[in-house]
Amino acid sequence: MKDNNSRRQFLQLLSITAPSLLVANRLLAQIPDTINPGITPYPNNWLPVGIRSRFVDNVNGLRVHVLESGYETPNRPVLLLLHGFPELAYSWRKIMIPLASAGYHVIAPDLRGYGRTTGWSSDYGTDLTPFRMLNKVRDAIGLVSAFGYRYVDGVIGHDFGSPMAAWCAVTRPDIFRSVVMMSAPFGGTPLIPFDTINNPSVERSGGPNIYDNLASLSRPRKHYQRYYTTREANEHMWHAEQGLSNFIRAYYHHKSADWDDNKPYRLAARTAEEWAKMPTYYIMDLNENMAETVAKVMPTAAENASNTWLTEAELAVYAAEYGRTGFQGGLNSYRMGATGIGSAEMQLYTGKTIDQPSMFISGLSDWGTYQSPGSFERMQERSCTDMRSVHLVEGAGHWVQQEQGTETSRLILAFLDTLV
Repeated sequence: MKDNNSRRQFLQLLSITAPSLLVANRLLAQIPDTINPGITPYPNNWLPVGIRSRFVDNVNGLRVHVLESGYETPNRPVLLLLHGFPELAYSWRKIMIPLASAGYHVIAPDLRGYGRTTGWSSDYGTDLTPFRMLNKVRDAIGLVSAFGYRYVDGVIGHDFGSPMAAWCAVTRPDIFRSVVMMSAPFGGTPLIPFDTINNPSVERSGGPNIYDNLASLSRPRKHYQRYYTTREANEHMWHAEQGLSNFIRAYYHHKSADWDDNKPYRLAARTAEEWAKMPTYYIMDLNENMAETVAKVMPTAAENASNTWLTEAELAVYAAEYGRTGFQGGLNSYRMGATGIGSAEMQLYTGKTIDQPSMFISGLSDWGTYQSPGSFERMQERSCTDMRSVHLVEGAGHWVQQEQGTETSRLILAFLDTLV
């Protein structure tokens, strides 16, 4: 009897402590291993006058670094800006002052995995669950709440930040009252098999997939997101043979309107043959890494000197930040998506649409609009029920808010003016 009581007590204790231990382990997994936890705000000379750098503690396990504009007066409407890869909160610097001058409090964080935000692990072998999409939505909600706001007037996302903004809108329309998606269309929420009791689904054969087909082309290729899941991707870019600054310069140039061969168009289908029509920053040569890929299109010294949207001083900020952190934090979100982690909880929103006011902005020279065939059309026809405008901005490639900051600001403000 004594043994049975002891066993019962042990099991009761285990039932109480095991969840706590699991949570503790998850929190430990988010502790950075290469980031200096004592990092300070940006130097003042990095930022335009009217933008400040600061930290917000205790946001879903993170210490979040934010850039902020329009903070001088209280009770302003709020805009939350979510960047992509390989970007930073700094990527919004061209539009923050115009938005703040129009009366908004503008908040742009370094997202989980990036820049001076800490509380995440840069280890390739880390637990990826903190990087799942709905946990990053929790990051956004926690940040808004930390500032003392019940809602924001608009959430604006670019590149990887675009689907994050879309998921903010899908899951909490009461908090995120409008959404602007940039460069990456939102194709909709995941599907759950429907009416299978009368129409059983057909099992797919285990034949070659699109990635196998890319590798089998006469010019063997690979998809950049698959490459981003590999252990060596971070090292290739962080310690690129041409140097980190030159890598970032070439990467940004290759995806911009400055590269003359960026002439995107709709692809017919999601096949290897159609995908292979895209530039090598999306569909890479099989045996080359990203640093080698973009080195072939490194702009000339004259082109660099004439670049007004990414000056040498601005490039130095990216090089300093990524030189300190590497790219693995951002790459972990791509890895999370490839593993399917978090996909089951996202199915809770199957069939859910974005019903609050929405807008899409991309560069006219941005292949991101079409890289997922059909998404651009589904976004407008089904995924968003109140899409008020779609804009493809001339003179811009993938980095539309940097390449054409004035026009991007104008379009966002015009959209916000339509809100009731």
